Amino acid sequence: MAGQLILRKSDFFSGTEQAVNVADRYPQDVFAEHTHEFCELVIVWRGNGLHILNDRPYRITRGDLFYIRAEDRHSYASVNDLVLQNIIYCPERLKLNLDWKALIPGLEDGSFQPYSRLGTNGMNLVRQIITQIEQESRKAEAFSFCLTETLFAQLLITLHRHRYAVDSVPVTSSETLLDKLITALAGNLERTFMLEQFCHDNQCNERALRQQFRQQTGMTVNHYLRQLQICHAQYLLRHTDYLVSEVATRCGFEDSNYFSAVFTREMEMTPSQWRQRHLAD
Repeated sequence: MAGQLILRKSDFFSGTEQAVNVADRYPQDVFAEHTHEFCELVIVWRGNGLHILNDRPYRITRGDLFYIRAEDRHSYASVNDLVLQNIIYCPERLKLNLDWKALIPGLEDGSFQPYSRLGTNGMNLVRQIITQIEQESRKAEAFSFCLTETLFAQLLITLHRHRYAVDSVPVTSSETLLDKLITALAGNLERTFMLEQFCHDNQCNERALRQQFRQQTGMTVNHYLRQLQICHAQYLLRHTDYLVSEVATRCGFEDSNYFSAVFTREMEMTPSQWRQRHLAD
């Protein structure tokens, strides 16, 4: 694509031998669409934003995890106190004799799922490893690159153990109520979500859970759910032939007219207009 912004290795790595580094985003501002000369892991710690990856929108918040390849196009928009970390790496510089293709989704050619989630337990474990990588990557000692790469392998294994897809594997009973709530919201877009029933099933206080959700994500439960529905609708409008009424149903709206009104308010154009514009891109 003409004029595409490309992030260069020379701006993010200390030299040609460094394979892994950490790029903090405290906070992450709006960032135009770009590609890289390197790959990255993106882990969201707090807040929210709109992450557009290869034309697919994701409403992101704490616990979201992305595997980004060098050629992938992505951007950030509508950010609100969004705090994330990018663990950036050059696969061709990795020297440890490990099966990196098994540890890094997307490293091998073929389709893969770039998006997963981490529960609080997994986040706590990977945060400690990332801190070590960050500290070690700043050193100029002889074995620093080797140790950084070893820590990176430990991070990948930990992510492999603790990540999960919101639409297939539920969080375990050991995870927090907030983790369960975010997963329930993201994994049930086609059905009406009842927070009162969720709180009853999990024996928790609804008001306290709402407050915790807003504190960690910067959104109300209803706003987050609505944003997830709109993102899913955008994807379906662009990548399927579903009628607008079918899109509405698959995004949890019983009334297609109400869906159209909500979509138009959020996107400032009707679903049909949005589809027509983006299919022409």
